[in-house]
Amino acid sequence: MKTSPTVRRLAGTGAAVLLLGAGALATAPSAAAKNYSLAIDKVALKAPGVLVDITYSCDEGSVNWVVANADELPDQGHNETNAAGILKTDKLVCDYNTHTARMYLTTGGVGAFEKGDKVKVSLHYFDPNDGFSGVRKEKTAVL
Repeated sequence: MKTSPTVRRLAGTGAAVLLLGAGALATAPSAAAKNYSLAIDKVALKAPGVLVDITYSCDEGSVNWVVANADELPDQGHNETNAAGILKTDKLVCDYNTHTARMYLTTGGVGAFEKGDKVKVSLHYFDPNDGFSGVRKEKTAVL
């Protein structure tokens, strides 16, 4: 069966449009997968609180904060010490690339961490507009 020139032209045009569309989607930044990642690199004592080095990545235009908590894993009969810290949007570089930051988690004047304390550090993104929390990481360390 012989195809007409019009049918061949339509088929060729359709294939070209599909290839161009696929190429445009593959190269468009907005079509890239969401690039939110977090890692806890180092946990150290910085009395009375805790120092945490992190690696992060977030999408351009992100309004998320990075929130960190440190909880002492108490021995029996020992009060637990806690600390917290936030990196707000203006302290983050959100451009799809990986960056590092140092967070100082403070105890808020209640208790103090000491050398040898075992702590669990948790880290996550927090959207202050809707309260959504995501990409959670945890690490246990001895100070």
